[in-house]
This record gives sequence, structure tokens and C-alpha cells, in this order.
Amino acid sequence: MIRTRAVHWRRRVVLALPGLWILGVLAWELIAPHGTQVVQLLAAAPVIACAGSGRRQCVVLAGLCAVFALAPFGPVARLDHGARLGTCCAIVAVAGASYSITRRRRRLVRDLERAREIADTAQRLLLRPLPPRLDGMTLAGGHLSVSEGTLVGGDLYEALATPHGVRVVIGDVRGHGFAAIATVAAVLGSFREAAYDEPRLADVLRRLERALQRHLGERAAAEGKDAKERPPGEEFVTILLLEVCADGVVMALNCGHPWPYRLSGASGRRARAAPVGRGDPMPPLGLFPLPPELPVARLTRLHPGDALVLHTDGAEDARDAAGAFFPLARALAEAAAHGAPIVPAAVIERVQAALLRHTGGRLSDDIALLVLRNDRQRAPSPSPAARLARSGSGPRRQGAAS
Repeated sequence: MIRTRAVHWRRRVVLALPGLWILGVLAWELIAPHGTQVVQLLAAAPVIACAGSGRRQCVVLAGLCAVFALAPFGPVARLDHGARLGTCCAIVAVAGASYSITRRRRRLVRDLERAREIADTAQRLLLRPLPPRLDGMTLAGGHLSVSEGTLVGGDLYEALATPHGVRVVIGDVRGHGFAAIATVAAVLGSFREAAYDEPRLADVLRRLERALQRHLGERAAAEGKDAKERPPGEEFVTILLLEVCADGVVMALNCGHPWPYRLSGASGRRARAAPVGRGDPMPPLGLFPLPPELPVARLTRLHPGDALVLHTDGAEDARDAAGAFFPLARALAEAAAHGAPIVPAAVIERVQAALLRHTGGRLSDDIALLVLRNDRQRAPSPSPAARLARSGSGPRRQGAAS
């Protein structure tokens, strides 16, 4: 409400600026010593209207007021007819030029707004909003881009309900801004197909690797370069691939990505944020080929009401003016401590606000957050051997896709 009033007040001041300028020039002429002539400054009124409001009506009105101010009364009467005519012609010329500039400016603004709307739509289709509920789970995602004017940077995330369980991917492409959007599109497009087609989580990751290599090869060919001559480590993507089973057990494959946090806090118990995931992840996709056997790990088990928070490294690497890192675990616990159950959308909103406060609004990297809350009832757990075989770390079943 306060911000709305301030905006309306500023608009009124901007609209009144040409009139205030005219009154100021006339007042100056009245109090100036005899022989001092500043009435020619009236020609600036249309320019002020053009720079301030940008409305053609204001430019025309300012020009008319400036011309009427040259009526032969008061201090203006000191001017001879030639000086008055010259000042009048100058005002008309400046008003005409300002009118032409304003017309072109408004047309360019309309074109810019249309182009920005198209770009926003395309980016939202690429990093589309997550559904509020998915196969018994409540989820929410959020993204902060370091590049001005972009909704999508180098971070990616997606969650899909498939016949093989809820599958989730979050990743971080090297670089950010428009240069990374094509790579994000290639990886997300491959995941949206492979998550449904591949029964084994390991084969989903292999499909992502092939899609990335194909994309990099096509881009190198388009640039007239040999993909084999690309310097090692020039292009890579960190990937965290998850599969949430019916009993809440989370299976994971990690390629150089930060491990997630688990939020637990039933009614009457203080929320806690604990990191999950042990051991070193595999190298990011694009640095080295994937090994023959992929280490699918049992990450954690989400009890009803618990939540899992996935993030990119920009969240933990964000610094304030003194160089202190952002305390992500504490911020997650505070964001989830506003009663039970944990609300994923509220957690995203509060953590993003805390990040912007910590950095003073000056982000150094893109930041993506994704929160999943388990709302399923307790289900019987399958055997560990069956779960690992389905995910792809056990012996491969005959006929499975490679």
C-alpha cells in the first residue's frame, strides 16, 4: 500500500514538471534585475515533458503553455516582437521534435514489451512451473537468475510422476544467462522423455549424458569447430537425479551436484534441516564418460510430513558484503519452523527473501531451489535388492535399455 502511494506520488510529480518549469522561469524573470532575460528557457518545457512522462499529450500541452506564457504582459513585455517571435518559433520547433521522439519512443517500448513477453513465455515453457501436487507429494520450485531480463539461467529442475515412481532432476550448467539456456533445454528435454521410458534410474542418467554430448557436438559443428578439439572441462553439467519410491525411500545418482537437505518437523516438534548423502559424487556430466556401473545410492527415507530440499551451489556460495557465506541450513530450518505441516512454497519464498537480504540483492550465480513434501501414507517397503535392481546399481535385467 505504501509503495503504491509512493508510485502515484512520483507519477504526479513527473506530470507536473513542465508546468513547474514554466512557472519557475516566469518567476525568475519577475525577480531578475532589469535587462536580464531568461524567458527563452521556456523552450525546454516540451523536452522536460518528453523525458519525464513520455506522453505525447504532455509534450503538446507543455508547448502550448510555453507559447501562451509569451503573451505581452509582465516581464515578457520587455521583449521586442522579434525576440518574442524567435522564442515562440524555438518552442514550436522543440515541441515538434519532442513529439516525434516521443512517438518513436512509445513504439520502441511497445516492441520491447512484446519481445520480452515472448521471451518470458519461451523461458517459462523451458523451465515450466511445477505442479503443486504430484503423486501424493506436495512440491514447489523457485529460481533466481543473476542475468538481468532472464527467468532461466544455467540452473534446471523438473519433477515427473512416472510408472517407475516420482523422478526428479536438478542441475547446474557451467555458466549462466542466455549462453546456458540451450544446454538446459537439451538436458531437460532428454530427462522428460527418459524418465518415462527407462525403468532403471541409471539408464536415465546415461540418456542425459548422450543428449548432452549430442548437443555439444551439434553446437560445435554449427560454430565450425571440431567437438574433439574442445578443451577438457569447457562444458559440463552437474546433475542430481532422484527417484522417490512409494514407501518414501529416495534413490539417488549424483554427478558433481550438492547433496540435498531433509526437513523434518512433525506437529509439536521443532523443524530441523539435516544434509543427506554420503560419499563423493561422480564427476559432472561432460568432464568424463560415465563408469560402466553407476553407484545408485539409498539417499534417505521421507516419512509422512517430511520434506526434501534440492538446491544448486549458488545458494550455499552466496556471500554478503563481508564475504560470509549464506547459512542455508539455518535458513531452511527457520523457513520450515512456521508450524506444521511444512509448506514447500512458503519455504522457497522465505529462503529466497533471506538470500536477497544476505547478498544485498547482488547475486553472483544463478540459484534454484526445489522442495518436495511427502504426503503419502505409510506403505510396505520392498526389499533392498529389488529396489537397487530397479534403480540400476544391481545386475542388469535382460532386455533393459542401455
